[in-house]
Amino acid sequence: MSERIIMRTGEALVAGGPAGTAAEPEIIIGELDGPVGTAIATLTGDQVQGHTRVFAILNTDIQVRPVTLMVSKVTVKNSRYTNILMGTVQAAIANGVLDAVRAGDIPKEKANDLGIICSVWLNPSVIKDDNLDHQILFNIHREAMAKAIHKAMTNTPDIDWLLENQEKITHKYFQMGLDGKI
Repeated sequence: MSERIIMRTGEALVAGGPAGTAAEPEIIIGELDGPVGTAIATLTGDQVQGHTRVFAILNTDIQVRPVTLMVSKVTVKNSRYTNILMGTVQAAIANGVLDAVRAGDIPKEKANDLGIICSVWLNPSVIKDDNLDHQILFNIHREAMAKAIHKAMTNTPDIDWLLENQEKITHKYFQMGLDGKI
């Protein structure tokens, strides 16, 4: 693939596990010599308390390619939450990136030229779950990351599908509001 990837976006929701294990990454992917690379450099150098930005790694000292910067959607205030986010979920995100390369969603030859910014959702309830299943949490976040990348790289859903289905889809929390549940 010689086509430049300036900036693509994707998101995915994967649920179905125990309470608190759902994943909903939102990603931006693009060339490192473009706006995505500038954003990665800026975000890395402009750390914010409670929203630390870290690279996705398989383990300490093993960063994945394309470089992937994780940003928490939740303000991190608890060391247990930090350890889960910067452990199980960080490893899952890293593996999801490599899964996307293996699947061909990210061309292998562009792995050093692209960057990904991933806004990560980890339910704050995990800090109170003494029986948290880290394997399930890992699997769900890994799947969600690979799915978000696939959607970004294939421009899914496309505009024709969105226009055709716009009136058939109601946002879950909007519906809960309509039903008086929030």
